[in-house]
This record gives sequence, structure tokens and C-alpha cells, in this order.
Amino acid sequence: QVQLVESGGGLVQPGGSLRLSCVVSQSIFSRHALMGWYRQAPGKERELVASFTSGGSRTYADSVKGRFTISKDTLTNTVYLQMNNLKPEDTAVYYCNVQYSRSVYWGQGTQVTVSS
Repeated sequence: QVQLVESGGGLVQPGGSLRLSCVVSQSIFSRHALMGWYRQAPGKERELVASFTSGGSRTYADSVKGRFTISKDTLTNTVYLQMNNLKPEDTAVYYCNVQYSRSVYWGQGTQVTVSS
């Protein structure tokens, strides 16, 4: 079965850093896949925060540019989201996402809480 397994969330103070990891099934960890990170805060819609396209381009939401970096490791089939200078408004459940062929896959979600 295809799976995306997330880890790395937690509680951090404003200005701190976290790195999220998403281990992706080998069968869909492809150069043709679209990969990214979404987040959803309570009462708000899910939003795309960072993506890594099949063409090698990286995109970021304006709210996280300069603070977040998406990357991947092809040896371990892992997608990362490095989050620096975290702000309270970054508090949300973060979801890894892969779009490959005709299918869309989601991680289970990991909670990120930024609070003093």
C-alpha cells in the first residue's frame, strides 16, 4: 500500500525552528511526481505552503518565503520542510502531499504549535 509517514512536529517558541519529514512509498517517489506541504489551522481552509514540482521548481506561500525550505532526499524517499523563525500564525496541522499519475496522497498530519 502507498503510504506517506510524517514526523517532526511539536511545540516551539516564536523564533524557533523545526524540521518536518515525510517518508514516501518508493512506488510514487518519482521525478514525475508533484510533492508539497500543506497546513490547516482550526477553523481555516487547508493551504499550500511549499511545493517541489517534477520540473525541479520550488514554490512557497508569501507568508513563509525566506523562512521555510522544502527539500528531498532520493536515497531515503523523504521530503523535508525546514521551518525557521517560526511565528504563532504558523501554528497548524501540517500535511505532506504527493500527486502522481492520476492519484493524490496525503500524510497523516503532524501538529506544529508556536507559542510562548
